[in-house]
Amino acid sequence: QYKPLTPCAASSESPPFVCVYAAGEHAALHRQRSLPHRPPVIPLVARMADQNTSGTPAMTEREASRLDKFKQLLAGPNTDLEELRKLSWSGIPRQVRPITWKLLSGYLPANAERRDSVLQRKRQEYFGFIQQYYDSRNDEHHQDTYRQIHIDIPRTNPLIPLFQQASVQEIFERILFIWAIRHPASGYVQGINDLVTPFFVVYVFEYIEEEVENFDVSSLKEEALRNIEADSFWCMSKLLDGIQDNYTFAQPGIQRKVKALEELVSRIDESVHRHMQQYEVEYLQFAFRWMNNLLMRELPLRCTIRLWDTYQAEPEGFSHFHLYVCAAFLVRWRKEILEERDFQGLMILLQNLPTMHWGNEEVSVLLAEAYRLKFAFADAPNHYKR
Repeated sequence: QYKPLTPCAASSESPPFVCVYAAGEHAALHRQRSLPHRPPVIPLVARMADQNTSGTPAMTEREASRLDKFKQLLAGPNTDLEELRKLSWSGIPRQVRPITWKLLSGYLPANAERRDSVLQRKRQEYFGFIQQYYDSRNDEHHQDTYRQIHIDIPRTNPLIPLFQQASVQEIFERILFIWAIRHPASGYVQGINDLVTPFFVVYVFEYIEEEVENFDVSSLKEEALRNIEADSFWCMSKLLDGIQDNYTFAQPGIQRKVKALEELVSRIDESVHRHMQQYEVEYLQFAFRWMNNLLMRELPLRCTIRLWDTYQAEPEGFSHFHLYVCAAFLVRWRKEILEERDFQGLMILLQNLPTMHWGNEEVSVLLAEAYRLKFAFADAPNHYKR
C-alpha cells in the first residue's frame, strides 16, 4: 500500500507551491541532462565532502588524535560499545565510520573474533532471501510494491551521478523489495528509499579512497558490491525496526511525532508557534517529511551522514532524539520564519530551507541544541505539554 511522501502528493487539491522543491529539483536535473557533452557539475548540496574542511586535506592534530582513539578502541578483542558511543556522538572519522556504524547498529558483535563469521552468515542469509523472493517481484500480489520501488529509486538523490548508475539502482531495488515483503505490516512506503542511501555511501567508502559522487561502482569487484548491498540491507533493517510504526498503515508514528514536535515548539519558542498558528500553517504540512525521511530531504547528504553518527550513538536516536533535532532545526530558522507574513511564503520557506552550504559545523551546533532541549524536557512527565 503506497503512501505519499509529502502532503502535496497526498491530495490533488493541495496548492501547487507546496511542490516547489520537487519542481526545482526536476528543473536542475533537466538542465543537467540537456548538456550531455559537459562533465556534470556536482551541485554543492550533493557533495559528500564537508566543505568546511575540504580546503585542508591534512588532518588537524585534534582529528588525528580522535582517529587514534577510535583505532585503539576498535583494536581490542572486545569493543567497549559504551565508550564507542561516547566517542562517536561528536562525529566519526571517515576511515573508521563503516566498522563503527556496523557495531553501533548492533549488526556486528562487540567480540572481534566473532565478526567475520557473523558477516559471512548475514551476507549469505541476505542473498538467500534474494534467491527465495526476488523472482516473485512480478507476481500479482507483489507487482504494485515492486512498481512503486522502481519508480522511486531514480528520484533518490537525482543530482548525484552515483545514484543514477543502473547497477546502484538495481541494488536499491533488491534491498527495498526484500525488506518490504519481509515486513508485511508496513510494506514499502515512499521515503524508505532514502534511508538506504547513507548506509550505501558509508559502506562504499570501505573499498575506495576517492570521492564517491562520480564513482563508477562497476569498477568494484563483485564480492565487494555484494558485501555493500548485504550490509546496507541489514543496517537499514535495524534502523527501521526502531521506527516501524512510522510506516505502518496511516503512519501513526509520524502523526504522533509531528504532534509532539508542535507541543515542544510551543514550549521552547512561543513566538514561532504563534506565528505558525496566525497564518494557519499546520505542522503536518512541513514536518511530515522531516519525520518520514529523517530530515534527509532538508539537508545535504554529507550532513545526514554526520547526523547519523550521533543518532547511532544516542539511545533511541532515530526514534526519539530526532524529535529534538527537528525542534532545534525549526527554531534555528526563527528569524526567517517571523519575517514571512503569509501562508504561501511560510510554506515555500519551510519546504526549501537554505542548508545547501551546511557542513559539520552547522550540524554540530544543531545537535548540541537538540541535546540541550532533550535534557530540558525529557525527564519531565508529559514533557512536551505545558
